[in-house]
Amino acid sequence: MTAMTDLGAKALTDLVNDLQRQYKLISGNRLSLDLSRGKPAADQLALSEDIESTINDNFRAEDGSDARNYGGLRGVSEARELGAEILGVPASQVLAGGNSSLSLMHLVISTALNKGLWQDERNWSAGGEPSIITPVPGYDRHFTLSEALGIAMITIPMDDQGPDLESLWSLVEDKPDIKGIWCVPKYSNPTGCIYSNAVVEGLAQTPNKAAADDFVVLWDNAYAVHDLTFPPQKLASIYEASLKYGTEDHIVQFTSTSKITFAGAGVAFLASGSRVLDALEAELAYQTIGPDKVNQLRHARYLRGRIEPHMRAHAELLKPKFNIVLETLEAELAELGIAEWTRPSGGYFVSVDVTPGLATKVIELARDVGLSLTPAGATFPYGNDPLDRNVRIAPTFAGLDELSESMQVLTLCIKLATAQSLIGNI
Repeated sequence: MTAMTDLGAKALTDLVNDLQRQYKLISGNRLSLDLSRGKPAADQLALSEDIESTINDNFRAEDGSDARNYGGLRGVSEARELGAEILGVPASQVLAGGNSSLSLMHLVISTALNKGLWQDERNWSAGGEPSIITPVPGYDRHFTLSEALGIAMITIPMDDQGPDLESLWSLVEDKPDIKGIWCVPKYSNPTGCIYSNAVVEGLAQTPNKAAADDFVVLWDNAYAVHDLTFPPQKLASIYEASLKYGTEDHIVQFTSTSKITFAGAGVAFLASGSRVLDALEAELAYQTIGPDKVNQLRHARYLRGRIEPHMRAHAELLKPKFNIVLETLEAELAELGIAEWTRPSGGYFVSVDVTPGLATKVIELARDVGLSLTPAGATFPYGNDPLDRNVRIAPTFAGLDELSESMQVLTLCIKLATAQSLIGNI
């Protein structure tokens, strides 16, 4: 197969005509396909059905408290131990909340903005208009949360090792208005990369390098145990690195069981230093009399000590889906030289970079024949991909046949958009 950019005018014209014919045939099929969101499929949710049997009329936590009653703003102790197991920190530094880690992120950011995280005079609103570093491509919900709270976003590039530390440090060293950085350190959304040991170490140092004395590393470890291959690649511990540099009160880690058990009925966790936890508990006292401790107890009894076999069962369901995505991209696009993509060993996404300027066109072509994808630009702040090239694929929710059909549609749209663009440039 010849690289598409090496084709002459006639060969390109013939190719466009053939691709348009294929596209027209697909358009008559009235497809309804969706690769837009990283949701667990029904068979993944079914893996946790036995969780309902763990309570068995026993609502007593290990400390003797009744999980059905009020109290316990930091969560039941066994749930905090579960969060500690996932995040690799002491249970004393974990807060267990409700089902949404995004809610905990909102709690942390709003507290940092208005009252500060250290129970002193520091808060992000005191020094003018705060901003935050967002490695790109990145997670759209981090962007929407930052924008909703009025925090400006500054991008830095990502590669397969993680965020570019030189870019980060050059920005934060003399700009006290830059207050933090968003990170998805393992199977990063959408690229699937795992931060290297050097990057983890560098990020743990960053609060000491920042001009802002209230700088925070927001460590959203959403895919901490979502491996597709075993033994999995290890992520270095930012907690251990933070102890070395004395920055443990400037690192806030997040995770949840949302893609481990039930997406809408899990448990979210955050971990940080004691001063941060004290500040957050004081803020929570105005909002709630305690989380759903029955659900926390259910999850702790079900998952503690058996996370890996449970996630192996998830991997058995998910790996064939990722294989379909990667094998189709390889078969349909590799020799054409018109796209690049990641090959993650875990997480929920595959990131595809098409020819600059064509992501919007590809997504529109797919939409018009019944394939929904994440909107162009969603992996960049304000929905603005400056090169208009990133396409995020979320393969987890679709069935195998639907996924295979979706990938054939997507690769056809990439080929058609690219060939039409090349013809237009001749």
